[in-house]
Parts: sequence; C-alpha cells; structure tokens
Amino acid sequence: MKGLKILLVDDEPLMRLSMVDALETVGHDIEAVASGTDGIDAIRQRPFDLVITDLRLPGADGLTVLAAAKEQSPHTEVVMITAHGSVETAVGAMKLGAFDYITKPFQMDELLLIVERVGRVVTLRRENQDLKAVLEDKFSFGGILGANNHMRAVLEKIKLVAGTDSTTLILGESGTGKELVANAIHQNSPRSQYPLIKVSCAALPETLLEAELFGHEKGAFTGALRQRRGRFELAHRGTLFLDEVGEISPVIQVKLLRVLQERQFERVGGNDTIHVDVRLVCATQKDLRKEVAQGRFREDLFYRLNVVPVIIPPLRQRQEDIMIIAEHILKTCAGKMNKTLKGFSPAARELFLRYSFPGNVRELENMVERAVALGRDREAVQPSDLCGFQSCPYTGGAPQESCGFCSEGLTGQKREARPLTSLATAREQFEKDYIVSVLERVDGSRTTAAKILGLSRKAVWEKCKRYGIPSAREEAEDEKE
Repeated sequence: MKGLKILLVDDEPLMRLSMVDALETVGHDIEAVASGTDGIDAIRQRPFDLVITDLRLPGADGLTVLAAAKEQSPHTEVVMITAHGSVETAVGAMKLGAFDYITKPFQMDELLLIVERVGRVVTLRRENQDLKAVLEDKFSFGGILGANNHMRAVLEKIKLVAGTDSTTLILGESGTGKELVANAIHQNSPRSQYPLIKVSCAALPETLLEAELFGHEKGAFTGALRQRRGRFELAHRGTLFLDEVGEISPVIQVKLLRVLQERQFERVGGNDTIHVDVRLVCATQKDLRKEVAQGRFREDLFYRLNVVPVIIPPLRQRQEDIMIIAEHILKTCAGKMNKTLKGFSPAARELFLRYSFPGNVRELENMVERAVALGRDREAVQPSDLCGFQSCPYTGGAPQESCGFCSEGLTGQKREARPLTSLATAREQFEKDYIVSVLERVDGSRTTAAKILGLSRKAVWEKCKRYGIPSAREEAEDEKE
C-alpha cells in the first residue's frame, strides 16, 4: 500500500511526537500542527489523504477541523481522537463524515490499524480513478465512444492520423458519426488553432458548389454583387471537411484534383491564382471504388483522397457500444433538459440490443433524446419512452408504421406472421432465436454471449444443448478452460 499524506492535529507535544514516529515508521508522510487553526490553514494550502485530529484543541476544535477538511475535499478522511467522556461527540462527528474515532488512552497499534483501513479505502479510490482514466482514454477519443474491437482500432487510427497532414477519407453509412471523426481529427491536429471549415457537397448544385469552394469575383455571374472568398481560402492553415464528396460533379472533381496537386486555384470569374495551405478531410457513404469502376468518379482523384481511409462500422456491428453511447447521450440530454433519470430499464436495454439501428448513432441519439423528453423524472427510461408510440407492439398495442421497432421487428427485417402456438412454445422459440442471433454477432463465442445475455457460460451451454444450437468456437473455449 502506498503511504498516505497525513495531517496530525494534536496539542500534546509528547503524544504528537509519538504518533509522528509510529506513522512515519510504516511509510506515511506526516505533517503535524499543534492547534485547530493551524490545521485548517494546512488543509487549505495542500491536499491530504487523512486528517487525524484531537477533538479538543486550542483555537478551532476538532469538529471545525473536520468541517474544513470535508469542505476542501470530500475524499479526505478524518479520524477523531477523543477522551472517554466525549465518545458521544465523536459518534456525532462520524455522522458528519468522520471515518472513525479512537479514545484516549490508546495503544499505537490501535491507531495504525485504523490508518491501515483508511489506506485500503484510499488505495481502492485511486485504483478506480486510474481505471476510469484508462477506460476513458482507451474507449474514447474526441467525443467518439467505442469499446468494440473494430471501433477501438478505428479510434487508434484516428489518433495516429490526427497528428499528420495526410488527406483522410472517412467511409461509413449515414449516421455513423463521420463528421464527429472529422472534428476529432482537426481538434487533435497541429492545425487545431486554425479554422475547421465544413461543406456539404450533396446540399448544393454544381454551380453553387464551385463558388462555395473556390469563391467568386464581383460580377462573375448574376447575383454576384461583391467578391466572396471560398471555403478553401477560409480554411487556410486549417482543415477543410468535404462531406458526401462522392456527390461532386466531374467538373468540380477536376478542380478539386488540381487544388490537391498544386495547392492553388482561381476564384470563379477571376484570373489571380490563390495559394492555400489546407488539410483535406472527406467523407462519403458511397463506395468510391465502384463509382470509379462505373465512370462516375475520377480514379486519380480517388487515390488523392484515399491516402488514409477510416472506415466506421455501422452500429449493428458494434453491439458492445450501444449502451455505452446510449448512457452518454442520456446523461447529456438529461442535463440539458434538467431531468434526473435512473438509466434504462431492463426491457429498454433489451430493445436496444435487439434492434438493428439502420440510422446508426444518429437514430440512437434521437431515440434517447425522445426518451428523456417523455421519461418521468427520477425513473428509469421505459420502452414506451424510446418508441414514442404508446400503442407500439413492443410496448403494448398495434403496430405503428413510423416506428422503427415495428417496421423492422427488432431484427432488421420485415415482420412475418407467426404460427399460432402456446405461450410457452412461443417463449422457447424466441429464446432460441435470440441466443442464435447473439452467437452470430459474437462469432460463436459462448463466453461473450453469456456476458451479453446476463447468464453464466454453463447456462448458455445448457440452453444451446437443449435447443440444438451449434457453436463453432465452443470446443476451443472448452479446451482453454
């Protein structure tokens, strides 16, 4: 156990010296003062893991020292030293936050045992803080969360590419967080003190997009009443993010290729060549290789953009991340709406883990925001809060056309009529189908499936045997154990 930083407050010189010697002998860092006033001053000047204070002191008494310690740092533990006749006061001090008390006269071993207990508490708290820091560093970057192995690899790649000037192409389905990745790359790059300029290429027709990117001179076209700088100029020394770059026309592709090759261009209607220093980050949900093969995207431009590809997996392939992201969004939205919600109910969690999220993180964010808006303060989020339809069959009632749960049946496929059976048979069929679905998503690992299902590995094995569910990895896992 690492030594503690201890403040000792006692007005008896011999007792104070004896305690300092005993505590220093076992490796603690001790500061000793003789009055409550000096103790409070010390507490306000530097942090301590533990304060050992006599109850009766000149100046401020021990209770005042206790209050000052807890005000300065709630994690600072306090042990009271009291005479036999003041035990009731010491007990009252524990109600105010003291860790323990010890009555005079006492053996030094008694004090050391109490300090050892404090040490275990402090060590555990430090380990939890260190673990939290490690997890936050390992599973997040620039506001992007991910515990899934593929997503963690993406986060590591983003960290590496952020410190370079390499052109980056972000690929992924709609709603996976491509713009968030672009933000993270810029904010953690050497260019972060300069602008991050964003352009949605799909939102503008060719003529407007050209003027938007490269700017225009006064009178270049009808309505050009003054000179305007383009996004490339505005992003000088910073980063330009082109979203949906796969939508740009062949004419703009040629001009974009020239900028990437020569770092220069002319405004629309102008003759002056403008030189820029811009880091380019692009995103698209299209398969640009197919676009190149079909003649809709220039091959030379594709290779210029595809220097560092970052592929973001869809949320349905990142099941481990669903609740991590949901909890984060819940906390953020609840704070904005001034609500206190007790997380998600087991039924709501089950809906999340069974749903395919065709809209990816954006859809999840919308669901959670709706849940916060509809959820009752200080209660857990319920399935009906997520759906928004009180009559949703997954919350009770008839199907709703606009409900993702209804339209997909929580499996990513259209709902099909099921044969009429007993409730017990239907439950067994559902259980079998769900276990098969989970095993498929975790590549047949019963160990991982058991964690997701909230069962022991033995229970999963027994259910697989009962339902005749094979697992490609079961023999290898059994051999390991």
